[in-house]
Amino acid sequence: MTFAEILEKILSGQNLALLGAALAATLAGIGSAKGVGIVGEASSAMLQEDPSKFGKALLLQALPGTQGIYGLVAAFMIIYKIGLLGDPIELTVAQGSYFLMAALPIALVGLFSGIAQGRVAAAGISLVSKRPAESIKAVTSAALVETYAIFALLVTLLPIFFFQA
Repeated sequence: MTFAEILEKILSGQNLALLGAALAATLAGIGSAKGVGIVGEASSAMLQEDPSKFGKALLLQALPGTQGIYGLVAAFMIIYKIGLLGDPIELTVAQGSYFLMAALPIALVGLFSGIAQGRVAAAGISLVSKRPAESIKAVTSAALVETYAIFALLVTLLPIFFFQA
């Protein structure tokens, strides 16, 4: 088997689509894990001083986790659309590349917005530690970052939904 034949098998349409699904779930998941970790560190410091603020801290800590969920939704939609949960469809390299490109918005925006949202939510923890009554302002600030992850998810899902083999 020649190198070209090996490369042709590796870069099949199905594999490119699966690479897109893997990137969506992995990169957005990394962003969420990092963001949740950032807020968790800030929360732990606050909760040492006042454990009664756990509920407010938990809400802020949960927010950066949504990017990972969005990446997972996109990955499952790709897996479903290419037939891996039923009868797999034969994809050309161009069609596989289509799914790979469709996955990139949530993969990349999920990575960066999860981390950014974690930083904003960690700053919100600082606000809640000093002024608990202002917690809605902290949540609102962190939720604004979420908007861009939602936009990226829409940009990812629309081409997947409308794909026709």
